[in-house]
Amino acid sequence: MTQPTARPTVLAVIPARGGSKGVPAKNLAQVGGVPLVVRAVRACLASAEVTDVVVTTDAPAVAEAARAAAEALGETARLHCVQRPEAIAGDTATSEAAVLHAMDSYETAYDRSVDVVLLVQCTSPFVAREDIDGVAAAVAREGADSAVTVAPFHGFLWRDGSAVEDHNYGVNHDKSVRPRRQDRPEDLLETGAAYAMDAAGFRTHRHRFFGHTALVRTDPARVLEIDDPHDLARARALAPLLDPAPLPTREDIDAVVLDFDGTQTDDRVLIDADGRETVAVHRGDGLGIAALRKAGVPLLILSTEQNPVVAARAHKLRVPVLHGIDRKDLALKQWCDEQSIAPERVLYVGNDVNDLPCFALAGWPVAVASAHDSVRAAARAVTTTPGGSGAIREIAAWLLGPTLTTTPTK
Repeated sequence: MTQPTARPTVLAVIPARGGSKGVPAKNLAQVGGVPLVVRAVRACLASAEVTDVVVTTDAPAVAEAARAAAEALGETARLHCVQRPEAIAGDTATSEAAVLHAMDSYETAYDRSVDVVLLVQCTSPFVAREDIDGVAAAVAREGADSAVTVAPFHGFLWRDGSAVEDHNYGVNHDKSVRPRRQDRPEDLLETGAAYAMDAAGFRTHRHRFFGHTALVRTDPARVLEIDDPHDLARARALAPLLDPAPLPTREDIDAVVLDFDGTQTDDRVLIDADGRETVAVHRGDGLGIAALRKAGVPLLILSTEQNPVVAARAHKLRVPVLHGIDRKDLALKQWCDEQSIAPERVLYVGNDVNDLPCFALAGWPVAVASAHDSVRAAARAVTTTPGGSGAIREIAAWLLGPTLTTTPTK
């Protein structure tokens, strides 16, 4: 009887230093409300080809974020963090050196040989499970020695040749000929997202490319590498278009915390002749909050404004309120501690820049449709409804189901 072939050990290594010249603490920067290192960890753990994942870092905060991501997915056994030595943690250190050290550390710790090793870059925020599956399978099951993600590229490349006689010249074309796109051979651009190598060959060559290199095609729309703040801004703008859009369910959260102005209101204030302030709220939001309360979801209204309007609305909704708060993130953390609720299980709804510290703390940062651009970019989910127009009811419908999606009476 033929014995089944043992599954190869496929190790995905994610280099994630704590420092960066271009973007400070880059690997913890958020895109779509999720730190870059967490995005890479999630993609690797989702791969059917990957056996284990190693995050190699010199920063405790990066390791903590990676472990929390694995814990949230129930994958703590497959995620390992390796302390990167100072000698290979600087700006001049190569990714290959980090991968070799991670392989050695993994094999020593678990007494298990690595068959295929992957290099997955945090700086490619839109790396997908399919990319990782593709490069891993090319080496583990299809006979390639190394593999790389590539995307079709149809541009004309030029090089500044002022230092040579020919001056400026075309790299992938003859500048005297302008063939149509369909008449040119297709070029493939290395995306920088994911690489795979036969482990033994990688140890020998100490480079990511050797032998037969398989080219694994990916969607060119997802090709983006973050090297400077402008790249990060573009990634944040693209995230709502490129990221899958899962919405939170009741199983994902243990509490809902709501900002007030601009979230439960349209951010306008009416002032009468005596200086009294009034705001407009939405009855549908009240219905949604009542439904959440009835379902046993802990609720809190958290506002920087010390305003009787906020207190009056909270009293009518029968929701606890903390207002006149300068550091909303500290207040949120203290409330979570008092309620024995993990911050990563909190859905926080906000609309303006003073909500961003709470977005960094909560596991489900949600922006209303009318939120500031920077808040929408940092959110994990965005409502289709503006603040003050039923956005809270929409969120309640995410959590409690379609019975709350009917249009309420205002």
